[in-house]
Formats: sequence, C-alpha cells, structure tokens
Amino acid sequence: MADKVNRRRFLEGAAAGGAGLAVATHIQAAEPSANEKLVVGVMGTGGRGTSLAKQFQSQPNTEVAYVCGVDQKRLTAAAAGVGKIAGKAPKAVGDFRRILDDKSVDVLVCAAPDHWHAPATILACAAGKHVYVEKPCCHNPREGELQVAAARKYRRVVQMGTQRRSYPGLIEAVAKLRDGAIGRLLFARAWYNNQRGSIGHGKEIAVPDGLDYDLWQGPAPRRPFRSNTLHYNWHWFWHWGTGEIGNNGVHGLDMARWAMDVDYPTRVTSAGGLYYFDDDQETPDSQVVTYEFGDKLITWECRNWHRRGFEGTMFGAAIYGDQGSLIMGSNDYKIYDRADKLVEESPGRGSDAAHIGNFLAAVRNGPSPNAEIEIGYKSTLLCHLGSIAHRTGHTLNCDPATGRIKDDKMAMGLWGREYEPGWEPEV
Repeated sequence: MADKVNRRRFLEGAAAGGAGLAVATHIQAAEPSANEKLVVGVMGTGGRGTSLAKQFQSQPNTEVAYVCGVDQKRLTAAAAGVGKIAGKAPKAVGDFRRILDDKSVDVLVCAAPDHWHAPATILACAAGKHVYVEKPCCHNPREGELQVAAARKYRRVVQMGTQRRSYPGLIEAVAKLRDGAIGRLLFARAWYNNQRGSIGHGKEIAVPDGLDYDLWQGPAPRRPFRSNTLHYNWHWFWHWGTGEIGNNGVHGLDMARWAMDVDYPTRVTSAGGLYYFDDDQETPDSQVVTYEFGDKLITWECRNWHRRGFEGTMFGAAIYGDQGSLIMGSNDYKIYDRADKLVEESPGRGSDAAHIGNFLAAVRNGPSPNAEIEIGYKSTLLCHLGSIAHRTGHTLNCDPATGRIKDDKMAMGLWGREYEPGWEPEV
C-alpha cells in the first residue's frame, strides 16, 4: 500500500530519535495526573483484539484512537464496536506502523498472532510507545530477551496479558502462600484441557479478498496461503504459533511460577505428541512437561481432545505444601489441610479490566505493572522450554540464573528463529 513505511528507514529513524523521545515522554509523565488522557492504538482485530479495544476504551480518561487489522471485515467490525462505546469510531488502519508514526499515541496494544508480539513490541518501544502485549509475549526465547532489553533501553512500560496477576482473588491466594498457609511449597501442577476440533488437511488456495496476507505474515518468512491456517489454526504451526502450551498453558504456568516464587528452571523434560488428531497440526495435542527448580517441581499437562481436567476444572493450578494444598481456579481458590479437609474457600474475583487498569496506572507513572515484561518473559520462557524439549526429544539442562539451555546445540538452535528479510528485531 502507498502509505507503508520502509521498515529499515523507520527503524533507523526510531533508533536515532528513540532515546530522546523516551526521555521526553518520561519527563512529561514525571508529575502525572490520574485524569491525564492516554491515547491508545490496538493492533489485531480478532476476538481478543476487539475485546481489548473495547475494554481499553471503557477505561477512564482513555481513548482508542486506532484499531489495526489485516482483515477488512474484522477491522470494520472492531472500529464499529469501539465507536458504540466512544461515541465516535477510531481510525481503522491496516498497517500498525501508522499508529507508531502518530506522536499523539501513548500506547500500543498488540493482540496480533504470536509471531508479531515481540517485533511489534520492540518497534513500539523504539517509537516511544508503552505496550500492552498479549500472551505469550514472544514467539521464541531470543525475542523475549530483546523485548526486555527494548523496555529498558527506551524506558517504556510493557505489560503482558496474563491478567490473573491482577485478579484480587489470586493476589490474595498468593499472599496466603507467602504467609505459610500450606507450609513449605514443594510441588505445583498446572493444566489446560479442551475439546477442540480437527483442522483437517489444508491446501494452497488464493488469498481471500480483503485480507492482506503479506502483512499478516510480517516478520515470518513467507509461506503460501493455505485453507486451514487463518484465523485461528495458525496456533498449531510452529512457524507462527506456540501450541497450546503458549496459547493457554502460559496462564497456568504463570500462576504456578508466581505461587511457587521461582524464576528459571534447572531441568525441563517433555512427553507427548499428536496422539488424537490426524491432520496438519504440528504442535502436540497431548503433553506433559516437568520443570525442576532445585527443591521445587512444576508440571504442566494438556489434552486438546478431552475436557476432563483436575480438581473439577478444565483449567487451573494446584499448589502442594507440606501442610496442605491450595487450588487456584480461573479467579478463585480453595485451601485444604494436610488431611485433605477444605478449610477455606474464596469465590471468583477478578477481570481483565483490573489488569488493564494496572497497566494504565503504571504508564501514568505508577508502580511497575503486575505482569511487567520481565515477569511475563520468565513465564513465557517456561512454555518455550517445554516446546524445545518436545521438539528435540532432549531433557534440557538450564542455567538457573538466565534460563538459557546448557551444552545442547540442537536445542539452542530453537532459541531464536529466521525472519523475513528486513524484519529482524533489533534493539
């Protein structure tokens, strides 16, 4: 399209002016007001992106000035949905770099597919924008390292969309664990189970009208359009997605890591495969991953073909101590004593709005957000390590100080990825 920005020229300009812009924005926010309006652009107009656009618009003193998407039908619908809340429709654009070019925009919300999360975050930070990036924060570990570096270099607030970090019920649960409610913590289990359908066997077809497939691919090396990839099934292809462990596992693993108060594992093993589906999926439909943290252990389990989970729920995290257990649901918790007697129960409390509000407060010079990018990267890294262990068939030995894989060239070959020329992330 005629208004597309040359990516290299854009990045060079951002690098030259980014530090000054970051300082200027920081100074401007040095004496913030809770009433200061924040201007937002939302990248991604699928179900999640549209929902976030509406929720950001519903926040006090916040204006969604842009929605951005590569599918014209979805883009039009998202703009209309925000317009009903705001009283006027935001600008609807196809290329998110138009949002970055607008100096009035304070925040980029990235709800595009996984392969876009880190490149968009890094470019936005360089352009002086704060970022709310959906989970998983990155497509591979190297991108996560670069995201943290970009947030630090440009002094931007970057929050990952693991919204349970801001749910009052789960914050209370973790506080009780810290206070010794179930004694010394030894083991945690996180899980996600669902009854998904097959994606079948696709074929190469013409790109549908109204879809900018080239821009959808963005930083990913080009592949022909196939009939069973968009708009959701890309999750199950390594080229763009991160499998169920990155899609929903990141929530449960983040809860478990937060509860257990651990950072990087020492050993990671994975078992599983594509057991149920006979289709084009590359990521496992059945998987169990084990993470060792010295004297603590976390496991994650998924089945994409059977809804039955643990503790009566298809999703959750269970924390086991030497004096009892604490079960975390989507936004509630239960505590059992060592004899397995229920001693405390809390109803569900929490919503996405709390996490968005927490992020916006941080942008207005509040404290660091609950899922600040380094916190988000550590949880996302658990997903990637589980996938790398699965794809290589190796037990991974990791540096507990950095999470990096030790003495395994094949596994470290999956630490990063190849990019479409001109789209390599740089900080």
